[in-house]
Amino acid sequence: MTETTTPGTRERLIAAMTDALRRRGLHGIGLTELLAQAGAPKGVLYHHFPGGKTELAVAAIDDVVARMLGWLDGLLAKNADPIEATRRWMAGATARLSDTGFESGCPLATVALESTPDDHALREALARAFATLRERIALALEQHGEPRAQAQGIAALIVATYEGGLLQARVAQSSDPINLATQTLLSLLAARGPTAARTGEPS
Repeated sequence: MTETTTPGTRERLIAAMTDALRRRGLHGIGLTELLAQAGAPKGVLYHHFPGGKTELAVAAIDDVVARMLGWLDGLLAKNADPIEATRRWMAGATARLSDTGFESGCPLATVALESTPDDHALREALARAFATLRERIALALEQHGEPRAQAQGIAALIVATYEGGLLQARVAQSSDPINLATQTLLSLLAARGPTAARTGEPS
C-alpha cells in the first residue's frame, strides 16, 4: 500500500488544518509545519487536495461546520426549547475555549478576519458555513412556533453573538465577554414567551 492510500491520511490533514485554523489562522502556519503535524509528505496533500493549502482549509471549514451541526442537533433532540439548546451549545464552545487557555477559538471567525477579496473559495466556504448554522437554528425556532422571518433574525443574532463572543473572550483571556452577551441575549429571547402567547393564538 502506498503512502497516498494510507487510511486516515485525509482525515489527519483536515485535523491538522483545523487545529491550525483554531489556534493560528490560515497564514499562521507554514505548509511544511502543517504536513509534519499531519505526518504526511507534500505529495499526499496534493493527492487528496489538488488545490493545496486553500482546498484543505475549505475541507477543514466544512468539517468543522458538520461537527458543530451534529453537536447542535444532539442538543436540540434532548431539549424541547431551542433557546435552551442554544444556550448549552454556546456554553460548550465557551468551555472548550477556556480549557485551551483561550488559544483555540472558532476557526470560522479566525479565517474570516484574515481573508481578502481574492480568497474566493475561502469566503464562499465561510459564507456557506455561517448560512448553514443560521438556517439550522432558524429551522429549530420555526418548529417551536416562530414565524420564519423572525426565526431567521433571531438565528442571525445568535450566530453573531456566538462568533463575536468567542473572539472577545479569546483576546480578553476570559469567558466574561461571551457569557455576558449570551446570557443577556438568550434571557431576552426566553422572556418573550411562546409565540402563541405573543400573537394571541390559541396555545
